[in-house]
Amino acid sequence: MSSLTDFLELEMLDHVFGGAAYTAPSTLYVALFTSATNDAGAGTEVSGNAYARQSIAFNTASAGATTNTASVEFPTSTGSWGTITHVALFDAATSGNMMIHSALTASKTIATGDVFRFNAADYDITID
Repeated sequence: MSSLTDFLELEMLDHVFGGAAYTAPSTLYVALFTSATNDAGAGTEVSGNAYARQSIAFNTASAGATTNTASVEFPTSTGSWGTITHVALFDAATSGNMMIHSALTASKTIATGDVFRFNAADYDITID
């Protein structure tokens, strides 16, 4: 299950209840983490060895859930990325605001030459 970050919770509350308008980012980016993420936006994001956040798009939500529209493939690692345990969505390719985060169903160790990917419909976001 995914969790909204404090940032996105406040933006949504302000937008819905009249505090301020919120403009959704035109592109979302998925990031990989080797430590737990949290609502404050913390966690250890992978860095180096050809790692870069990747853009991701989602289907129209239905019944409180959505999934990614297409496969998302990260670059081939040129060195160890460690064990990927968590993922998060950001509003920018670098820096930016973490919006949603979650633990992976199963951790994945990425060694030199490995490629990390989400197949279409494998990145699920559920809000209840």
